[in-house]
Amino acid sequence: MRERSPDIAETSAIAEASPHCHTLTLPLAAARTLHLAAQGLLTPPRRKATKDDVLEAIRRMAQLQIDTIHVVARSPYFVLFSRIGAFEAAWLDAHLAEGRLFEYWSHEACFVPIEDYGLLRHRMLDPSSMGWKYAAEWHAKYRDEIAALLEHIRAEGAVRSADFARAEGDKRSGWWDWKPEKRHLEVLFATGALMVAERRNFQRVYDVAERVLPNWSDARDLPKRADAERALLLRTCRALGVIRAVWAADYYRLPRRSYAEALHALADAGELQPVRVEGWKHEAFVHRDYATLIDDAASGKLASTVTTLLSPFDPVVWDRKRAVALFDFDYAIECYLPASKRKYGYFALPILNRGRLIGRIDAKAHRTQRVFEVKSLHLEPDVRASGRLVTDLRRALQRCAEWHGTPQLNIGAAPDGLAAALLAS
Repeated sequence: MRERSPDIAETSAIAEASPHCHTLTLPLAAARTLHLAAQGLLTPPRRKATKDDVLEAIRRMAQLQIDTIHVVARSPYFVLFSRIGAFEAAWLDAHLAEGRLFEYWSHEACFVPIEDYGLLRHRMLDPSSMGWKYAAEWHAKYRDEIAALLEHIRAEGAVRSADFARAEGDKRSGWWDWKPEKRHLEVLFATGALMVAERRNFQRVYDVAERVLPNWSDARDLPKRADAERALLLRTCRALGVIRAVWAADYYRLPRRSYAEALHALADAGELQPVRVEGWKHEAFVHRDYATLIDDAASGKLASTVTTLLSPFDPVVWDRKRAVALFDFDYAIECYLPASKRKYGYFALPILNRGRLIGRIDAKAHRTQRVFEVKSLHLEPDVRASGRLVTDLRRALQRCAEWHGTPQLNIGAAPDGLAAALLAS
């Protein structure tokens, strides 16, 4: 069992009795700091980003969610920009094509470090519990056609969905109204028979798994399911920095059950440090990689200095209940709602400012006109537009606009006087 001495005298961190370990009580702000440290959002980038920084950022988060909406930069690129600053989008594509990343269903469709392939392989071998991500009825109905498509790819090489033309008169009626070959490809992807070898213009290029990952052997390399789940849970703890049992399942879409005992077992193994967070009813845990930061986070000596915009699919906000508990920030993406029901806009981007989520903007990059439009800007009710906040936000917006290749910043609806202040030179 791993114990830590509660010697944070200046912050009144208190040692409390626990059935498992002595725990510290930390301010909520310290929990936020530890979370942002784990997510790579503690300090702004101090140098130009490199291709290696892209991979390191993904490894820190453990996965990078994929989404195709591009009113601003597509989400995976935007999430990376929030952490490493301006970078070449081609670097992400190159890591996939060069085999350092693979795609699969982890949180949702995600880029995942290739070293974690074995941790998700069990889902491919038994996709029955994956819901809509695996079209079991379709697979059963078209098993022969799917098998024939797999043999075609094995013999002829990689394909895209676009390589298959729709039948004449066959018109799409919605997002999920895929042509048969697209559905076949998705079944083969879900079962692991196909992998994404690369992306071209963000379109998946599918190839057989044995060509994309030729050195893998289920017989030799596949971990036991229980070991894989434990490893995914531990990666979740590291990616979040601080965790509560109720958050454990969401990060990798693990089975919905209680993880309290599993977290205590990791604590007893020295992987986690139990803590209490002021205002939280339940115990929390800090990953051992961030335990050395606890004292400085609790005293306020260590705090996030980052101001940036976040993607709606950023790990910081993708669990709505966790964002409320950590940041008192209730966030839900509204692009899937009718316009009349949206409160903040189609693709509102949360604003992270010095350790707090202080508001959101609805933005659109007009690439042809080279204009970055802030359609609306909303601050949280308790946020005051101080001079420092205006300066922080102006710089963050301009950096984001320039990275998009849309350096002219236009601001529409905003709290009184804030638009003019943000546009002031």
